[in-house]
Amino acid sequence: MTTSSKKRSALFRFLDKAIFQDFILPTRRCMGIALIGSALMLIAAPLDAVLPVFWSFNALLLVLSTVDLLMLPKRDSWRLRRTLPEQADLRSTFDVSLVLENLEPSTVYVELMDHLPYTFRLESSQLSGAFRGTTTAFGYAATALERGRYAFEHVYLRYSGGMRLWQKQVRISTNDVIEIYPDLSQVRGVLGATQDTLILEGHRLFKKQRSGSEFHYIRDYVQGDDIRHINWKASARTTKLMTNLFQPEKGKIVTIILDCGRQMGIEQGGQVKLDRTLEAALTLAAVALKQGDQVALIAYSSQVKVYVPAAKGLPHLQVLTKAVYDLSTDFVESSPQIAFSHVLRFLKKRSLIVLFSDMESYLYNQEMLPYVQRLRRSHHVLLLSLQDPLIHQWVRIRAEDSREAYRQSVAHKFATDRYAYVNEMAGRGIPVMDVPADQLTLSAVNAYLQLKARDRL
Repeated sequence: MTTSSKKRSALFRFLDKAIFQDFILPTRRCMGIALIGSALMLIAAPLDAVLPVFWSFNALLLVLSTVDLLMLPKRDSWRLRRTLPEQADLRSTFDVSLVLENLEPSTVYVELMDHLPYTFRLESSQLSGAFRGTTTAFGYAATALERGRYAFEHVYLRYSGGMRLWQKQVRISTNDVIEIYPDLSQVRGVLGATQDTLILEGHRLFKKQRSGSEFHYIRDYVQGDDIRHINWKASARTTKLMTNLFQPEKGKIVTIILDCGRQMGIEQGGQVKLDRTLEAALTLAAVALKQGDQVALIAYSSQVKVYVPAAKGLPHLQVLTKAVYDLSTDFVESSPQIAFSHVLRFLKKRSLIVLFSDMESYLYNQEMLPYVQRLRRSHHVLLLSLQDPLIHQWVRIRAEDSREAYRQSVAHKFATDRYAYVNEMAGRGIPVMDVPADQLTLSAVNAYLQLKARDRL
């Protein structure tokens, strides 16, 4: 960069700061007084006294404006501290506090505007009022509409003095970050559930105890218990029949695979498919970890985007959430064979593999079936998909013209193809679940618990 270009760059930076960031502007009161002066000059025109009124009025306004501006604090005397949570759930409201401090104690009227990312919605705010002394707190409530990591970079401050004729504006730089996670309300419900009951989306799941290979505890014998499990030593000590209760072996592996291709970026009911599957996947992970199993996770599109090795314990749920909270879809066709190749390379122990994808990927990806059949030899494989509500809606419409009849026939074709694919894969021993969005979590957790109860993992 030459010397002249450096000078021009500095000039442009100064103009940008002076014009767009820090500037002085008149208040409504000042503009109202100016209009009053104009009206006085119109009244004085027939009396041939326009010039005396003009000079007198503007001189008075100039004096008042100068005094008002001189009494305002300097721009560099302001300090601001923002307080916001480190993380928040998607579509949940959180509070932000702005503590404004002035090194020159004064009484002014202030207005604040925070640098709110465009994917956030302002719910309520109290960002204006009188500033007296050295410190005053303001705040607002906001809701995030998309997941990810967002930076709050600066706050605009406008303040006016006692006469409220002019406002100064200053941009105060800050550097605060918030992480927006998927909706974890179901995950918290899983973690807070008792050992024998689980409530998901209004459905209460009973985890029926079956015979397993791992000793669980001793309890009173009840009619229907296997007499081979009676603990005679405990019965002798307590003088009543006691039986051993066994549970499925812990420490098995559940591998969750998330599709991040373009089909998962389609919106359904105000929420993209990837967000729906993320919530279901993390809930399934919470259930499996609480059951004592290990959970691994793979996210892919045209390549593997995220890989979290299998681990157990509830702290691992935080690792999984941290790894996928900012996942986004890619505008490419997904390649599940890439994820399956990764599984075959790194996962040698028998596992339950749950793929969250789209039915269109299952139907038209001819290379996926050989990988699924190969995985099935040593793993349990479950394919999950979200139903398309538009297809079901168009199937049920009453065709009143040729256009609606064509739309209905196309919808019938798509619905028939989906149904045929599910039956074909079931015949090969590979379960495929094409379920509505509000049943995705329930279906995934139920499938896992049934395998767990039968000690099939």
